[in-house]
Amino acid sequence: MNRQRLFLSAKTATTARTAILLAGALLLPCLLAAQTGPTVTIRILDGKTGDPIAPSNLIIRVDRKDQYHNEGLKLNGDQPATALLPAGALLLSVEGTYNASMDIYLNCDSDMRRDGGALQWYSIADILKTGVVAPDLCYKGKYEHKLHIAAKPGEFVFFVRTHGWRDVMSQ
Repeated sequence: MNRQRLFLSAKTATTARTAILLAGALLLPCLLAAQTGPTVTIRILDGKTGDPIAPSNLIIRVDRKDQYHNEGLKLNGDQPATALLPAGALLLSVEGTYNASMDIYLNCDSDMRRDGGALQWYSIADILKTGVVAPDLCYKGKYEHKLHIAAKPGEFVFFVRTHGWRDVMSQ
């Protein structure tokens, strides 16, 4: 009789553990969804032509920190990427990579001579409300008329170029 009672209590404990694990597995997505922030659409364009670029990867930073936030990044080939940002994040900076993520594109939103290629930060609230198009300081003059790009609410658009021989010589 004690043996039967011991077997029933072990079976009950196993059932209880299984129920707790199942409840945890069902609640985990809800808890993760509650901790995530907004989703932003990211378009990366060639600074010279305005054509879409399919990067190898994107480097996403928030709130002027050097830490990457690529956990919620979804690349879609030639289509715009989507990024799930951390909850409470206020500022966004994005860089693209090419050559199997071995090289980082130069962002055209900063003057290389004056700013030294410093990262530029954009308000996530502005991106969500109206959309943001970063300035294109890489190519001026004859290509400028092609680059009148508009952003939709929730969309961040930025221009890049690859490293040229002058960039290599200056390093």
